[in-house]
Amino acid sequence: MATVELIGVRKRFGKLQVIHGVDVAIDDGEFIVIVGPSGCGKSTLLRMVAGLESVSEGEVRIGGERVNEREPMDRDVAMVFQNYALYPHMSVRRNMGYGLKIAGWARADIDAKVTEVARLLQLGQLLDRKPRELSGGQRQRVAMGRAIVRQPAAFLFDEPLSNLDAKLRVQMRLEIRALQRKLGTTALYVTHDQVEAMTMADRMIVMNEGRVDQIGSPLAVYERPSTMFAAQFIGSPAMNVFEARIESGMATLPGGARVRVDSAHVGEACLGVRPEHLAIDSDGPLSMSIRQSEALGATTLVHGDLMAGAGLVTVSVAGAYHGGAVGSEVRLSAQTHHLHLFDPVTGSRIA
Repeated sequence: MATVELIGVRKRFGKLQVIHGVDVAIDDGEFIVIVGPSGCGKSTLLRMVAGLESVSEGEVRIGGERVNEREPMDRDVAMVFQNYALYPHMSVRRNMGYGLKIAGWARADIDAKVTEVARLLQLGQLLDRKPRELSGGQRQRVAMGRAIVRQPAAFLFDEPLSNLDAKLRVQMRLEIRALQRKLGTTALYVTHDQVEAMTMADRMIVMNEGRVDQIGSPLAVYERPSTMFAAQFIGSPAMNVFEARIESGMATLPGGARVRVDSAHVGEACLGVRPEHLAIDSDGPLSMSIRQSEALGATTLVHGDLMAGAGLVTVSVAGAYHGGAVGSEVRLSAQTHHLHLFDPVTGSRIA
C-alpha cells in the first residue's frame, strides 16, 4: 500500500499537449476514479502512473518516491486492462501466477498464493481452465487475481468493465470495491461511465480535454459542481442548463419566465437545474410542451420544450406519470436551493 502523487504532470506528443498539468495527492488505501468522456486524457494519465507512457513534465511519486525514470515492473503497481490481457494458452492458475514466476518466486509459494487469491475470488474450481472456457466476468476475476497475487502498492484499472453486460457490470463493480476495501490497497480506476464513478469512488477526478475540472467526493461533485462541464457530465439524466439574466435574486429566461435564485450575482449566467429538482406544478412559473415520456418503472423522464424557445428540458417524476400527452402543455417549478449558476464564457461556477 502507498500514496500516489501527481505533481504538475503534463504529457505532449510532439507539439500536441494532451495533459495540461495535473496535481493530485492520493491517500494510502484510497479509491480514486478518473472519469471523463473519450479522448479527455484519463487513460493517458493512468498509463503515466504505470510507466507505460513517459511524463513530459512534472513528477509521479509512489510511496513518496519519484518514479518518472523507473520501468513499469519497478513501480510496484498492478494494472487491470479493459481486454483482460490474459495468455490464451495458459490455464487460469498459470495466468495468475505468471508475474510471480517472472519475479523469481518458488513454485510452492506461487501455488500457495494463487490458491489463496483464487479462493478470495471464487475461482478455485476454474484454476485448470483456459481463458476461452470462461465467461466475461470470470475472465475479469482472473485479471484481478493476477494483479492481487503480486500484492502491489497500487492497483490501476483501465475501464475494466466495458466489455461486460449491464447486470454483470453492477455485480463486478460491487465486487471490485469490496475487494479493494478488504485489501486496503490504493486504487486508481479509469472509466467514462459516471454511474461507476458515483458508486465506486472515495473521490473522483473529473477530466475534460486533458485538464482536471474538479476533484471531490461523488456527492460533493454532484451537489456542487465547480464547472458547467462537471455539472452536465456527472448525473443521469444530465443537468438542464438555460441562458438567463440574473438580477435582484431573480433569473429571467428567454421569453420572460422568471425563477428565484439564491445569488447576489447580477448579469448574464447559465442556470442549471437537475431533472429531479424540477416538479410538474400547476402553479409553477415555467411552461413546458411535452415532447416525449420515458417510463423507467421507479421514475418517469418527461422531456419537452420550454416555452418561448428557452431550450429543451427533462423532468424526473417519481413513479409512473400519466398526466400529459405528447404536445400538451404543463407548468413546472424548480427547487430554489438546488439551482446552479455558471459563467457563460468560462463555464466556472458562480457563487
